[in-house]
Amino acid sequence: MKIVSTACVALLLSANASAFVPIFSSTTTTKMDSTSLWAEKFKVFIDGEAGTTGLQVRQRLEARDDLEIISPPSDLRKDEATRKKYINEADAVILCLPDAASIEAAGFVEPDNDRTVIIDASTAFRVDENWVYGFPELSKEQREALSKSKRISNPGCYPTGFIGLTRPLVDAGILKENTPLTVNAISGYSGGGKALMELFENDDHEPWSGYGFSLAHKHLPEMAKYSRLGRKPIFQPQIATFPQGMVVSVPLHYEWLAPGTTGEKIHQALSKHYEGSKFVSVMPLGESNIKEAGLLERGGFLRPDTLANTNKMEMFVFPNDEAQQVLLCARLDNLGKGASGAAVQNLNIALGIDETTGLE
Repeated sequence: MKIVSTACVALLLSANASAFVPIFSSTTTTKMDSTSLWAEKFKVFIDGEAGTTGLQVRQRLEARDDLEIISPPSDLRKDEATRKKYINEADAVILCLPDAASIEAAGFVEPDNDRTVIIDASTAFRVDENWVYGFPELSKEQREALSKSKRISNPGCYPTGFIGLTRPLVDAGILKENTPLTVNAISGYSGGGKALMELFENDDHEPWSGYGFSLAHKHLPEMAKYSRLGRKPIFQPQIATFPQGMVVSVPLHYEWLAPGTTGEKIHQALSKHYEGSKFVSVMPLGESNIKEAGLLERGGFLRPDTLANTNKMEMFVFPNDEAQQVLLCARLDNLGKGASGAAVQNLNIALGIDETTGLE
């Protein structure tokens, strides 16, 4: 954000040069803190704000005093000239659109506009080398790359859980590249957008809906790439009768893993990877400790909607060392850390704002 008063800047520099921290540009003034230094807000345009993800992004942003959400009149939301104007006027744009519309919108950025940050929530750019993958916890380098990028692809909800569980194990040398894995996941019905929400919120719907039986789900390419496995897993997604939440499960045989691997070593690798993370937590090791911590409903069920409306993700390691098997589970909100929460986290990082701002 750009400092409004040059006199204030001069005063700050003369009084305490080491205390001066530059902030970046925008257009509407707001009081930043108790020092009475006035600065301009970042302008944010949500293209597709009427959709499920767009609505949740807006809810997370609209109460903030460091941002100004700019929105066209409702009758012009799909007008090309209007969208192009808003995209180039904004400091940051979050695209909550189908793939084809996202590709179109990204092309609306003027050739001389090297300022606007584009965050795309579709699958259009997730494996594009010119876009930075928006999973800050992926590696130590990922957050820095996001802070410098103007093109960010928001991860899918299922891949966030799968990659979150497997990438640390690949990096630690526990899980070998090209290992043929399976991933089973259950999600709230809100991930299917308004049409699926309308279906599940009336009386004529299935009690459980498995899908993706072509084994060609659109999330598979990013799963293979960012897990560093280099191989697409067999993926069986399922939808059930709760609105928000998700559990992603990856079963492993020890014979697939580095010699001497135990559940404890896997737990240690995940704990080390996410140490200090603001949103990703590794839960106690094993079923008995999880029960003791009160994390299983009725002492036995891993409830999928516990983290609804948050940007948190919890990692679970359930080993059976005697059987030489382990089940890894990630629990998150499919619309939070799996979509809109992640978009806001990426927005904060890209704009140089504390990444927890506006998030739970």
